[in-house]
Amino acid sequence: MVSGEDLIVWLILIFSWAEYLWELYLTLRQLKIYHTNKTIPDELKEMLNEESIKKARLYGIDKSKFKIAKELYNIILISVILYKRWIYVAWYKSEMIAESLNITPDQEIIVTCIFMTFVTLFNFVMNMPIKIYATFVLEENHGFNKQTALFFIKDQLKSLLLGLVITLPIISIALYIIMLGGNMFVVWLWMFTTLTTLLLLALYPTVIAPLFDKFVPLPDNALRKGIEDLASKLNFPLSQIYIVKGSKRSAHSNAYFSGLLGAKRIVLFDTLLESHDKTKNVTTGCTDDEILGILAHELGHWSCSHIYKSIALTEVNLLLLFTAFGILFKYSTLYTAIGFPTEQEPIIIGLLVILQLILAPYNSLLSYFATALSRKFEFEADNFAINLKYANELRSALIKLGKDNLDYPIYDKLYSAWYHSHPTLLHRIENINNKISNEKKD
Repeated sequence: MVSGEDLIVWLILIFSWAEYLWELYLTLRQLKIYHTNKTIPDELKEMLNEESIKKARLYGIDKSKFKIAKELYNIILISVILYKRWIYVAWYKSEMIAESLNITPDQEIIVTCIFMTFVTLFNFVMNMPIKIYATFVLEENHGFNKQTALFFIKDQLKSLLLGLVITLPIISIALYIIMLGGNMFVVWLWMFTTLTTLLLLALYPTVIAPLFDKFVPLPDNALRKGIEDLASKLNFPLSQIYIVKGSKRSAHSNAYFSGLLGAKRIVLFDTLLESHDKTKNVTTGCTDDEILGILAHELGHWSCSHIYKSIALTEVNLLLLFTAFGILFKYSTLYTAIGFPTEQEPIIIGLLVILQLILAPYNSLLSYFATALSRKFEFEADNFAINLKYANELRSALIKLGKDNLDYPIYDKLYSAWYHSHPTLLHRIENINNKISNEKKD
C-alpha cells in the first residue's frame, strides 16, 4: 500500500517525466526537420544562400542535441532531489549552520535566508557545466561567443551576488507578511510582490542592466534623427537612445525600449548596426531604415500596451498562485512527503513545493497559453509597423536578423506552438506580404 507521502512524490515525478518525454518528442520532431529539410524557402531565396541555410541548420542541430542532454540532466537531478529528500537535507544543514551562529531554529526567517543561499549556491554549481558548455562550446563553435573566461567568471559571480542581494530581502519580507498577515496574508503578499515587481522593472534599465553591460548614447547622426522623428510622430516619450556593447558578450543582436512610466529609453545592441568584416568579407547588421522598421515594431508594443497587459496578466496569475498556496500550505503531508518530520512546516518549503511542484501542471498549461498570447502580440506589433509604412524595411530586417543569428526558418508546428514566443520568420513574412497585397488591392 502506497502512503500519502509517497503518492505525492510519485505523482510529481510522473508529471515531471511525462512533461520531459513530451518535450523530448517535440525536440526530436524538430531535429528531424533540421536533418531532412535542406532547401531555401521561396520567400527567402533573394536574401539567403545555400551556405547561410547550412550554417543555420547545423546550429539548430547542435542546439537540439544540447537541449536533449541538458533536459535529461535536469530531470535526473530533479528526480534524485525528490527521491532522496534532498530538500529536507538542505533545510537540516541550514539549521546546523544557523545553530553554529547561535541562531535557534525558531528564527525561521534567518534560517530561510541560509537555506536559500545554500540552494542558490547548489544550483549555481550544478548548472555551471551546462553554462560553460553552452558558452564556450556551442556558441563558440558557431561564432557567437565573444566572452573571455575572465569575463564569463566575473559575469557569473556578479549575477550570483546580485541575485542573493535582491532575493533574500524580498523573501524575508514575504515570510514576515505570511507570518503576521492573518487571514488576509494572501492579499498583502500579492500587493507586496506587485509593488516589488514594478520597482525592479523600473530600476532594471538604470541600475541593474549597467552592472553587466556598457551603455553609451547613440551619436548625433542620421539614425538618431530618424529614431527621434519616429518617436515624435507617435508621441512616444523618448528620453535617450543608447547603444549597448553587446558584442563583448555575444554576436547575437537585439533592440528594445524600457521604462514603465514617463520618459523611456530605446536601446540598440551594437551588433544590430550594419558593419563589414573585411577579413571575412561579410556584412552583418541592418541599415538605418531597417533599424527604424524594427523600432516601429517595438513601438507597436508600446502603442498596443502589450507591456501593461502582460504585467496585468502576471499579477492575476500571482494572485491565483498565492490563493492556492493559502489553501494548501497547512497540509502537513506536503512537508512529510519530502522528508520533513511531523509538525515541521517551514513556510519557504511550502512555497517551493506548492508553487513549483504541486502546481506544475497548471504552470505548464499557463506557459503554453502565455506563449500563444506573446505570438499574437508580436503579430500586432508587426502590423503596427506595417501601418506606419515600414513593411519592406521590417521584412528585410527580419530576414537579415534571422541570417545573422543563424535562425533556421523551418519549424515543426507542434514544436513552434509549444516553445516559440515569437512567430516564425516565415509566418511573419507571410503576414507582411499579405498586408502589402491587401493594401495594393485597396
